[in-house]
Amino acid sequence: VLIEHIGNLDRAYEFAERCNEPAVWSQLAKAQLQKGMVKEAIDSYIKADDPSSYMEVVQAANASGNWEELVKYLQMARKKARESYVETELIFALAKTNRLAELEEFINGPNNAHIQQVGDRCYDEKMYEAAKLLYNNVSNFGRLASTLVHLGEYQAAVDGARKANSTRTWKEVCFACVDGKEFRLAQMCGLHIVVHADELEELINYYQDRGYFEELITMLEAALGLERAHMGMFTELAILYSKFKPQKMREHLELFWSRVNIPKVLRAAEQAHLWAELVFLYDKYEEYDNAIITMMNHPTDAWKEGQFKDIITKVANVELYYKAVQFYLEFKPLLLNDLLMVLSPRLDHTRAVTFFTKVKQLPLVKPYLRSVQNHNNKSVNESLNNLFIIEEDYQALRTSIDAYDNFDNISLAQRLEKHELIEFRRIAAYLFKGNNRWKQSVELCKKDRLYKDAMQYASESKDTELAEELLQWFLQENKRECFGACLFTCYDLLRPDVVLETAWRHNIMDFAMPYFIQVMKEYLTKV
Repeated sequence: VLIEHIGNLDRAYEFAERCNEPAVWSQLAKAQLQKGMVKEAIDSYIKADDPSSYMEVVQAANASGNWEELVKYLQMARKKARESYVETELIFALAKTNRLAELEEFINGPNNAHIQQVGDRCYDEKMYEAAKLLYNNVSNFGRLASTLVHLGEYQAAVDGARKANSTRTWKEVCFACVDGKEFRLAQMCGLHIVVHADELEELINYYQDRGYFEELITMLEAALGLERAHMGMFTELAILYSKFKPQKMREHLELFWSRVNIPKVLRAAEQAHLWAELVFLYDKYEEYDNAIITMMNHPTDAWKEGQFKDIITKVANVELYYKAVQFYLEFKPLLLNDLLMVLSPRLDHTRAVTFFTKVKQLPLVKPYLRSVQNHNNKSVNESLNNLFIIEEDYQALRTSIDAYDNFDNISLAQRLEKHELIEFRRIAAYLFKGNNRWKQSVELCKKDRLYKDAMQYASESKDTELAEELLQWFLQENKRECFGACLFTCYDLLRPDVVLETAWRHNIMDFAMPYFIQVMKEYLTKV
């Protein structure tokens, strides 16, 4: 009546104290709970020793935050009924009141509580010490590791992650260690993450975004020796080297070029202007044209003589041969002949000669020209002959025209017949002879007083008239000894009657007598 009709709970409380009967206390507690007097209601329920309304009590205490009273109530309720809900809420209430020793003792004893569920609630409400005890109790190492991270117990978190052995946990602990600047522990976690190719990028970005490049590189270097090391690790380390430690990139590529994603590393090397490394990668990727172009564009950093000569022979674009020649002419003229020797099987020699003639550098490439002269190429022959004339090397010129006949003989002969040096004029006569211009050849010899050559060419011409003309010329020049010599040199061409008349008219029978003796002997032998 006091509760329901009068509504005076204070008088009801006094009445309950006087009666001190459980039923009365229960009735009062129920009314107090409805009125929101949670603390008083819980006291009344405890006096009534009545756990029946535990759900309503828990909800009310949760809402009002009366955790201390709730602990007392739930301890009373647990003695009466070993309900799972009661024990679960009791653990949470102990956590809320920070009675961790009691909580630990409780969960280590026999109970029906949903410890995992309470652990999650504690974790969500940032009660990490309690959550740590609870997760540890149910061996949920993944959540335990997460909890330890929040407590700053990084070493223990790593141990927990190791027991959980899940990538998600490793990542969480690793990132927390990075944020806490515990890089040694972060690396221990990271080594379990980098072996998963799809997780690698996120890990690298996490480190990079915070500026921890050194630590990231150290971790990846340590990871290369792992059994599950994959292409992504080698590739990303190469890219990091290109950005932050370019001096280490070359060594890394030489060791592991076959295990990196070359197109990806190529882009990184290009962005970092690591031209030598770029050439190395192009070579390995069999992009020889790009390798050569890079070397020519950045000779200071990228050009190496042996490497250049090795790669140039593999390029697909023939135009690069001539660009390489131009490049050497500008930057390495003293090594140009070495390059030309390497390229000689592939070069169009006529085009090469035209190019060097245009830039007035033929003398520079003389060794190359001599090495390819065996192809008997007209341009090469004429260029070399021209060089020999400029150098006044008549022996080399004579050897060249004897060995290689593919050149404009008449043009060369006409040029040489006006040469100031007699040896070159001799070669002109020799060339005229070679082209059956016997008269011109002999005239040139006569002009230069090359008597022996004149006799020889007249003899080779098989021209009686030319031989007799030469005889007459010797007499005009009063060269009687030459007249005598010519009789024998051109013996087969001369007519004895003409010789006899000439000798008699010029009163030089003595010089002609050996010739006539020979003629008489031959006639007698024949007859």
